[in-house]
Amino acid sequence: MTDLPRPPSFDLTGKRALVTGASSGIGQGCAVALAGAGAHVVCAARGAERLEATVAAMQAAGYSAEALPLDQGDLVALESALDGAAFDVVVNSAGLARHGPALETTPADYDAVMGGNLRSAYFLSAWAARAMIAAQKPGSIIHISSQMGHVGGIDRAVYCASKHGLEGMVKAMAIEWGKSNVRINTVCPTFIRTPLTQATFDDPERAAWIMEKIKLPRVGEVDDIMGAVLYLASGASAMVTGTSMLIDGGWTAD
Repeated sequence: MTDLPRPPSFDLTGKRALVTGASSGIGQGCAVALAGAGAHVVCAARGAERLEATVAAMQAAGYSAEALPLDQGDLVALESALDGAAFDVVVNSAGLARHGPALETTPADYDAVMGGNLRSAYFLSAWAARAMIAAQKPGSIIHISSQMGHVGGIDRAVYCASKHGLEGMVKAMAIEWGKSNVRINTVCPTFIRTPLTQATFDDPERAAWIMEKIKLPRVGEVDDIMGAVLYLASGASAMVTGTSMLIDGGWTAD
């Protein structure tokens, strides 16, 4: 009789996951995806009220979740949050943008975007990996990056710089931590319809630009990202590290 290969498992039962930026949008979707696969999810975000509402809704739906009010840019608080039992999965969905012409970028804009999108991501990764390695357990670190980590964009010089930097950081960390079975990857969405991006979609000129660049006949939705994150968190992606999953509707195919 022919022996058939086993289908991959996306089950996360018994795993502990940390999701930053979990109070809304993509981060909230990531938290639900991991909890739906059986993980206990620590949901972290700055806004305590929205965070508590998200966790309450997850618990009411039967998911295992808890809230962790956290400003990821506060490195003392971030290190404290990661200085305990190692997480099996860490998803970084926190970040920010200050779009505008490069000639008008201020040092304050630059520092805010680079701090929120790269500096905090660097130390979140390092401290999460340190705990995983100390516990001698495999782990998966996932950053929500952007298609703008692979291309340029109008009025997005600082944002692109932060995301291109994130992509390079992930490749280097994957090389360093691979032998310890700690994986690190990025998910790179196109424009995803969330409360934060609705103003962009409401601008006819911007909306037309987006639809011109996306090759599929619609914009992205949060659930388009959830499957990618679940894949990278699970054993189904056990041989995947140091790379990016472009969920961009073909934007970067040009």
